[in-house]
Amino acid sequence: MEKKKLIIIDVQNDFITGSLGTEEARRMLPRLLEKVSRFSGEILLTQDSHSDNYPDTQEGKLLPVSHCIIGTEGWEFHRDLEKLRAERNAKVYRKPCFGSVSLVDDLKDAYEKELLDSVELVGICTDICVVSNALMIKSALPELPVYVDASCCAGVTPEKHKAALEVMESCQVIVTGKDSAL
Repeated sequence: MEKKKLIIIDVQNDFITGSLGTEEARRMLPRLLEKVSRFSGEILLTQDSHSDNYPDTQEGKLLPVSHCIIGTEGWEFHRDLEKLRAERNAKVYRKPCFGSVSLVDDLKDAYEKELLDSVELVGICTDICVVSNALMIKSALPELPVYVDASCCAGVTPEKHKAALEVMESCQVIVTGKDSAL
């Protein structure tokens, strides 16, 4: 039995082609989809999930761009990723903010039962949700190897992507794929 998990962070339409979409995310997407289709372990996904009151939240006040509103097309996963998710019956963690406490709790449980040897994160945005989840996991499970494939992540900007990778490396997250062009 595979004891590794691939965690796909927020690969949703609003972060690809929608209100917060970027060219970097669109260019990265084929690499991510290829990685997901080849991955032999368990796949988990996070889904940024906001309500209609998003503008009234602290995040909404600091990032005044409505996005990933539950039930909208922007909230949905990219269609090719959704197809892979359904085929693999992958678990989805809806999260109202950057990191998922439920995801970390489930990973801790699997690790304590010796059902987990490593995790790898990919997705969007490197400098917000990917780094938040990676650091939450590493903090909760300091002996678990936590990987991030930089070639399958996209940040708000290329500069923020690179900065987030540097922060993760300084916190002992193992960053791979840095030489792949975004």
